[in-house]
Amino acid sequence: MCDEPNRHPHDGSGRTVTATAAWDPDPGPGYRTASQENSRVASIDVGGHPFYRFCRTALEDIRRQGRYRQFTPLARQADNYPVYDRAVPAVQPPDGREAVVWSANDYLGMGVEPAVVEAAIGAIRAHGAGAGGTRNIAGTSPLHAELEAELASLHGKEAGLLFVSGYVSNQASLQTILTSMPGWICFSDRQNHASMIAGIKGARGASCVIFEHNDLADLEAKLAAAPKDAPKLIAFESVYSMDGDISDIAATCALARKYGAMTYLDEVHAVGLYGAQGGGIAERDGIGDQVDIIEGTLAKGFGVHGGYVTGSAELIDYLRCAASGFIFTTSLPPSVVAAALASVRLVRKDGWRREKMFERVEAFRTRLRAAGVPFMQTPSHIVPIPVGDADRCTEISRRLLSEYGLYATPINYPTVPRGTERLRLTPGPFHTDEMMDEMVAALATLLGVSADRTVQDAAA
Repeated sequence: MCDEPNRHPHDGSGRTVTATAAWDPDPGPGYRTASQENSRVASIDVGGHPFYRFCRTALEDIRRQGRYRQFTPLARQADNYPVYDRAVPAVQPPDGREAVVWSANDYLGMGVEPAVVEAAIGAIRAHGAGAGGTRNIAGTSPLHAELEAELASLHGKEAGLLFVSGYVSNQASLQTILTSMPGWICFSDRQNHASMIAGIKGARGASCVIFEHNDLADLEAKLAAAPKDAPKLIAFESVYSMDGDISDIAATCALARKYGAMTYLDEVHAVGLYGAQGGGIAERDGIGDQVDIIEGTLAKGFGVHGGYVTGSAELIDYLRCAASGFIFTTSLPPSVVAAALASVRLVRKDGWRREKMFERVEAFRTRLRAAGVPFMQTPSHIVPIPVGDADRCTEISRRLLSEYGLYATPINYPTVPRGTERLRLTPGPFHTDEMMDEMVAALATLLGVSADRTVQDAAA
């Protein structure tokens, strides 16, 4: 177990914008609205068990601290990304108003790329809507094997393995590795994602040593203090999504070699975006061969769904045979796999979306800077806007949507430490100059930036 609790920099519910299903004006007989269903459920007496009392108290505390999670119903316009339709409440049809989304993690818009959409449609017509089984019971299609080979090639590894999500790929892989032999010690960056923490903490018998975020001196001191003959694993990320900083992969791998450790690199916020073919920071820096295990997602830079790990053929084969999170679940539907395969291949051969995204990121920062809107300068594509108070952060996010038609996710504790609450913005290749001007002007107003710093100055 860990010697102290890791801090979760972000979690699944805070990393994605959920699109609503298409509105059906006639849902059919027996349909109940959410309010009707809640009314029925409320009649059930659940007050007697202590867990329900705990839930009520915990939720009251969460609300009081400004940490209550609100999910905004949004329906993505496939032909007009990053514009979404607003539906309020979720059981109502889109109300005709639109919102420009600034916090989506489909960084390149690959989820609405026509070739990707058509690949999914073609697979549904050919194979149906579902996978039909687990990977070892009728749930492995030729598409699954083809995508795994494509991902291994992307990262220069011998083999790859698909999981149902990026969270599961981290949790299942780390837990399986760290329970494979006695005596494992995992050296975990303090800012590692919740999925990595879950895998490490779930590895019974393994030890966890947390090193300070991106602090190589602290990592080395802790490696040096560990028993020399203990199996060691360094688990870290390339791009950390809340602060937007990037780790020194080469130096971390050098320490791993020096102290006989393996390396496990999460490239979730880098795949598709960095490197000549979108292989991530390790590819960009030409050091992919120094990393033992590279984990990634198909849901961000590739815009679809699913997670994966790549590594040596033996390591991947062991995970295939031993990882519960891989074995005991229905596999990804062929439609998802086909769409992801089309996306990965398109991103690998065509880099204009990456180039455009980074140009848009710099254009947005230039506007923010000239308008006097505070932002955290990062070496990545992520643009955090510091607010510093949970209630204020949530209120600014609410007003951006209700008054300006702009969606920006508030990031509060425990995703980030108290006092560092922020809006997390991710400019993409399809955010126009006009969209940027509107966002900068709205932020300047809501953050109380001096009126003499104008958006026109920012765009000049």
